[in-house]
Amino acid sequence: MTQNKGKALVIGAGIVGLSSAYYLLQKGWQVEILEQNDLSNNCSYGNAGMIVPSHFTPLAAPGVVTQGIRWMFDSKSPFYVRPSLSPQLLSWGLKFLKHSNQKHVDRSASAIRDLNLASSQLYNELAKKEEFNFELTQNGILMLYKTEKVAEEEIELAHTAIKLGLPVEILDQKEIQSLEPHAKLDVIGGINYKCDGHMNPIKLMSQMISYLKNNGVVFYTQHEVTGFEIQGRTIKGIIANGKKFTADQYVMTGGSFLPELAQKAEIKIHLMPGKGYSFMHQPDNPSNKLEHAALLLEARVAVTPMGGQIRFGGTMELAPHRDKKNMNRVEGIVQSIPKYMPDFQVQIPKESDVWFGYRPCAPDGLPYLGQSSKLDNLIIAGGGGMMGLSLGPVFGKTVSEIANGQKPTADISKFNPERFS
Repeated sequence: MTQNKGKALVIGAGIVGLSSAYYLLQKGWQVEILEQNDLSNNCSYGNAGMIVPSHFTPLAAPGVVTQGIRWMFDSKSPFYVRPSLSPQLLSWGLKFLKHSNQKHVDRSASAIRDLNLASSQLYNELAKKEEFNFELTQNGILMLYKTEKVAEEEIELAHTAIKLGLPVEILDQKEIQSLEPHAKLDVIGGINYKCDGHMNPIKLMSQMISYLKNNGVVFYTQHEVTGFEIQGRTIKGIIANGKKFTADQYVMTGGSFLPELAQKAEIKIHLMPGKGYSFMHQPDNPSNKLEHAALLLEARVAVTPMGGQIRFGGTMELAPHRDKKNMNRVEGIVQSIPKYMPDFQVQIPKESDVWFGYRPCAPDGLPYLGQSSKLDNLIIAGGGGMMGLSLGPVFGKTVSEIANGQKPTADISKFNPERFS
């Protein structure tokens, strides 16, 4: 660690906030973190734990709207937009429609790829440190398909990935089955994105928190930010839990609550929460185990081996925050599993065993990352959508580089946090 650079105040204790604190700490900053909940309640804990350079296509892409409309009328479908007259949802939807085209995909792919690859390398470096053991496995993610239509789409996407320089294998049924010798796969083939990996997010988060606390980072939990004191182009203080906090540098993360947080600083950020569900499954037969994480493509279900169990997750429910579990969505996940993996006879979990969280989804499917153009001592990092955990370290390192007046290693020119202002 280097000489003290000053004090940094990070808002939010998800993976982006913790990673920002970690890399700022390495550069000699005194760091404090404000979190509106406790340290066990955010989207970073219950997700699929995937590292995904394969996800170079933004959420706003051709065909998404048409498919989404078809799914709207199925209560168990993997995608749903809850009808609402919310101005926030309407504004987001119009921007999403505008960006759902091939030109936007082509323009964004390499920047998203590079960000994920940089973050994957940072995870490799983190995993080598003695304080961390979060089950990092960099052996690829399998994209499994059952229909010729999806096979055609995915093979075309795989060829695009190969042109982008990613290591990819296009496999038939026999070849994909050979990668999973302990679990029968009822699929016609699949893609192995060898650039991808997975981990145990619960271990990652708990170990990161322990490391930060042991190295002097101060956490203030149950501290919701209620206001900013701003003078000209400078934040002079933040009000949280009735107290004023001051710093030299401020970092705004906040996950799916980023728009409300930014509004308090008179900054407009467009983002919608995308609710997703997950649950853990202990196979009845210990010999039924998975070597790789996988995506069941037609069903849009994520499958990740984790701590001797398997985490299943999925659905994307776009709507304002609503802390209510829709068990129809969970049932849809459960019913899809044996169609791909017949050895796994999964029962619908108890509602109390189902986790849900909100992915922070920007209308163009790109993250928000960079220096605020309106406030000189504010850096904004968020909007990772389904790539949030994957991008955590590179977000954090970029935050640290900006705070130290360095040019970011990653190209963040397309991720201007105020691009919709």
